[in-house]
Amino acid sequence: MELATSPCPAKPPIREIPLISMEDAQKLEAIFKVLSNATRLRLLHTLIKNTEVPVTELADTIGMKTQAVSNQLQRLVDRGILGSRRNGTQILYRIVDPCIESILEHGLCLSEDAERRIS
Repeated sequence: MELATSPCPAKPPIREIPLISMEDAQKLEAIFKVLSNATRLRLLHTLIKNTEVPVTELADTIGMKTQAVSNQLQRLVDRGILGSRRNGTQILYRIVDPCIESILEHGLCLSEDAERRIS
C-alpha cells in the first residue's frame, strides 16, 4: 500500500448525488464506528503529524502500553485506513487513506463549532 500523499479524491457534492443506499450507509457507519474512539483519533493525529511511526513511539506519545496501541492500530489497518511495514524488529505504521486528514479536520471543525453554538 502506498503512503497517503494526496488529498481525498474529488467527488460530487453530497447534495448532488442520489440518496445513499442502505448498504452504503452501513459502510459509512462502520467507518464512523472505527473513528469514534479517542485513542484511535489521537493515533491518527500523531501519524498525520509524523508520516510513519513505530508502534513503540506511538505508545509512548499517547501514554499507553504497546500491546494496547497495537490492538487499536489493527482496527485501523483492518478498515484500510493504515498500512504497516516491518523495519527490523519494529513495525512502522502510516496512513494510507488520503481522506483521513480531511475527515479529522472536518470533525474538529464540527466539534469546535458545536461547542460555540451550545455556549
